[in-house]
Amino acid sequence: MSSHYMMPEPLSASGRSSEKMSLPTLQSKMKCDPEGYETELLLVYNQFKSSLELFKQQADLGFKSVTGSGGSDPTVAKDLADRALFLAHVTPFYLAQLAQFPSQLSEFLHSSARTLPSGLRLHVAQALILLMNRKMVDIADNLGLFMEIQTYGDKALKTLAYNHVIHSIKRMNMKHKNEAKNRVLQNVLFRMLQLEDETKAKRALITLRELHRRKVWFDENTANAICSACFHPSSRIMIACLSFLLDYEKIEEEDDSDASSSDEDTPIKSHLAINREDIYKAHHKGTLASKKKKKAKLQRAIRSLKKQQRVTSEKSTSNYHTPLNHLRDPQEFAEKLFSRLQNSTRVERFEVKMMMLKVVARTIGLHRLVLLNFYPYFINYITPHQNGVTELLAAAVQACHDMVPPDAVEPLFKQIVNKFIDDRAQPEAIAVGLNTTREICLRMPLLMTEDLLQDLALYKKSHTKAVSVAARSLIGLFRELNPSLLIKKDRGRQHVDSKARPKAYGEVDVLSNVPGLDLLKHDDDNGESDDDDDDEPSVRGTDEMVASSDDEGLQITNTDSGSEDDNMISEDGDEIDENDSDVSGDEDEVEADDEDEDEEENTEDEEEEFDNNDAKDGGSGVKENIAKKRKFADFDTQLNDAEASLRTLKRLAKENMGPAPSDSTDGFLSNEDFRRIKELKAKQRLAQQGLLKKSSDAKSTAFKIPTSDELSIKRIDPAKLEVHVKRRMTKEEKLALVKAGREDRGKYMAKAAVKQKKSGGLSNKQKEHKKAMPLVAKRAKVAKSRVEKRKKQQLSGKNFRGKKAWK
Repeated sequence: MSSHYMMPEPLSASGRSSEKMSLPTLQSKMKCDPEGYETELLLVYNQFKSSLELFKQQADLGFKSVTGSGGSDPTVAKDLADRALFLAHVTPFYLAQLAQFPSQLSEFLHSSARTLPSGLRLHVAQALILLMNRKMVDIADNLGLFMEIQTYGDKALKTLAYNHVIHSIKRMNMKHKNEAKNRVLQNVLFRMLQLEDETKAKRALITLRELHRRKVWFDENTANAICSACFHPSSRIMIACLSFLLDYEKIEEEDDSDASSSDEDTPIKSHLAINREDIYKAHHKGTLASKKKKKAKLQRAIRSLKKQQRVTSEKSTSNYHTPLNHLRDPQEFAEKLFSRLQNSTRVERFEVKMMMLKVVARTIGLHRLVLLNFYPYFINYITPHQNGVTELLAAAVQACHDMVPPDAVEPLFKQIVNKFIDDRAQPEAIAVGLNTTREICLRMPLLMTEDLLQDLALYKKSHTKAVSVAARSLIGLFRELNPSLLIKKDRGRQHVDSKARPKAYGEVDVLSNVPGLDLLKHDDDNGESDDDDDDEPSVRGTDEMVASSDDEGLQITNTDSGSEDDNMISEDGDEIDENDSDVSGDEDEVEADDEDEDEEENTEDEEEEFDNNDAKDGGSGVKENIAKKRKFADFDTQLNDAEASLRTLKRLAKENMGPAPSDSTDGFLSNEDFRRIKELKAKQRLAQQGLLKKSSDAKSTAFKIPTSDELSIKRIDPAKLEVHVKRRMTKEEKLALVKAGREDRGKYMAKAAVKQKKSGGLSNKQKEHKKAMPLVAKRAKVAKSRVEKRKKQQLSGKNFRGKKAWK
C-alpha cells in the first residue's frame, strides 16, 4: 500500500465516505478545517512514531531488504519521509497535539544523520527547515547540525543546508542586529573553523566569508576569525583564506544579487538624462492632471539619477572595507604570516608564496607597520624574467610608506633600478622599472638622489613611447616633491624657484588650528577687497567731479576781470598761506591720486601766473591767482578733511579686524563657518582636478600629491605598472564611439523641417487638399485627362522624324 493514501476504516469511523484520501489532499483540508480533522492527525502522527521505531530497529539489527541494500527497508524510509513532511506542514495548525514533534525530528536527525539514506536524510532536513522557517525550532540549537551535514558528501543536501544557514542568519539581522544571538552563532562557527578536520573547517570558512561579503556579519570578530584561518595547519584552508583576502576587492565590485528593495526593482538606465524641455513641459504644458504625471515622472528620473550617482561615488571612494582593516593586532598577524612563509616545513608552490607575500605587503601598507626583514626577502625575486614580477613589484610598492626607514628599503630600490632600468634591457622592462620607481618615490621620496634622478630623466628622449611617458611622469612627480633634484630645464616654469622639499624621516606636520581655516580667511579677504573695489570708484568719481569743477572754476576766473585793493590782497594772501599750510597737513592722509591732481593744479596755476606776469607789468596775474585760491580754499579744505577722516576710520577698522578670527567675540567657529570651509575644500578639489573654470580662486595644479593616509588605503593594480601605449583605433571602433555619443540625440532634421514640424493638427492648406472635390470639377478633370490621353496616343507614332536604318 502506498504511503500517500490512508486506510478507509478510520475515515468511515469519523463519519466520512470510506474512500482513499492522499496525504496532500488531507493536508489542504486540515489547513481549511483544523478542528474537523484531529482524528486523522492523530492517526498520521501514530503512524510516524511507529515508522520511526521500526526504522531504528531495522538499523540496529542491520536489516537487509529484498533488493540487498543494508540498513533499512526502502518502503519504511519512504513512509517515514512522507509523514515527516506532512506533519511539518500542519504543525502550525496543531500546536498542542504536535508539541513534541519538532524535538523528535531534530533528535532523530542529530543521532542518525550519518547513517540515514540520502533520500530520507534530505526529506527530514527539509521538514526541519520548514519548522525553523516558522520559528518553531531555534537556529542556534541546530546550526552545528546543519554545518555538519554539509560534510557528508551529498551535494543536494549540502546546497540545501548551506543556503538555509545563510538566509536564516541574514533574515535574522534584516531589521536589527541581535548581538547576543549573533555571538552564540559566531562561536559555533569559530570553534568549527579551528578544528583540525579540513572538511568542517572549510565549510565554516565558506559560511563566514559569505556572511562577511554580504555585510551580515561585518564586524571585527568575524574579520579576525577569517584572518586567523591563514594559520590553519591545512594548506587548503590557508590558500582559501588568502584568496579571499586578495580577491575581496573584486568581490566588492560584483553586484549583490541578494540586496533587493523596492527602489532596486526598477532598473537604472545608464543613459538616463533630464533636459530642459522635459522640465519646462512638466511645469507649463498640458492640463493639471498631465502636468502632475509629468512632474511625478521627472521626480522618479531625478531619484534614479541621484541613486546612480551615489552608487558610483560609493564605488569610487577610498573606503577600504577588507577584513585586514579590522585586525586587532596587525603587527602580530604580519609577523606570524611572514615567519610561516620563511620557515615552512614543506616547500610551498611559488603561487602560494606569492599570495602570502601580497597579503603581508597589503597588511604592512594598510596599517603602516614596520617589518624590516620583509624588504630584503624580495630581492631574490626582483628580476625581469620572473613569473608574475609585476604583482611582486606591486606588493613591494604597497609595503612602502613614510614610517619605514629609507635605509631598509634602499637595497630593494637599487635592485629594481639596476635590474630593470638599463640601456641593455627591453623597453617593456624599462617602462615597468620607471613606473615602479615613481610609485615608490611617491611614498618614500628620500630614496631618490640627484644623480640618479637626472640619469632617469634622460629616458624622456627615448624613441619608445612607453619609456618616455614613464620618465616624464617621474619628472612631473619630482617637480612637486623636490624640484631642486632636477636640472633647470626639467623643473618647468612654475617650479623654477620652488622651495618644496620632502619631509625628513619622522617629520610630522602638527596642526595648530582648524584644517581649512586659511581657506576661510582667504575667502573673507577676497570679499573685503571686493567691497573696497566697489567703494573706491564712487570716491574716485567724486574726486574727478571735484577736479572737473575746479577746472571749470579756473576757466571762469580767468575770464573774469576784477580789481581789489592792495592791502586786502596782502591780508588775504596771508590768510591763504595759513589755509594752505593747514590743507597740506591734512593732505598727508589722502591717496596718491589726489596728490597728483593737486600737483597738476599747482603746475597749471604756475603756468597761468607766468603768462599773466608777461602780459601785465604790475603783477595782475598774481592778483587773479590769489583771488581764485581765496574763492575755493574753504571748499577744498572741507573735502580733504572729510576724505582723510573716512579713510583713517577704514584703515583702523581693518587693523583691528585683521588678526581676529571669523568670530571675533569668542574665537569659536560657527556651524556656518564649518559649512563654508567644507564648500571651499570641495571647490579646491574640483579646481585641482581641472573640473572648475579658471578664476581668481581656482587653483589648477598639474599633479596632486596624496597624503600618507590616502596612499596607505590606495590599492596598487599590477596592470598599471606595465606598459600602456594607446593604440590607434580602427574605423569600426571610431564609428562605434561616435554612435555611442549620439544616443541621447534625436534623429537629424534640417532647420526648415523643424520649423515646419507642428505638434498640433493640420493646417488649413493641408485640409484644403483633403477636401472632396465638387461633381463638376470631377467631370472636368475626367474630360481633361481623356483629351490628354487621346493626344498622347496620336503622337505616339510620330516621335521619330529621320530615316530608318534598315530601309
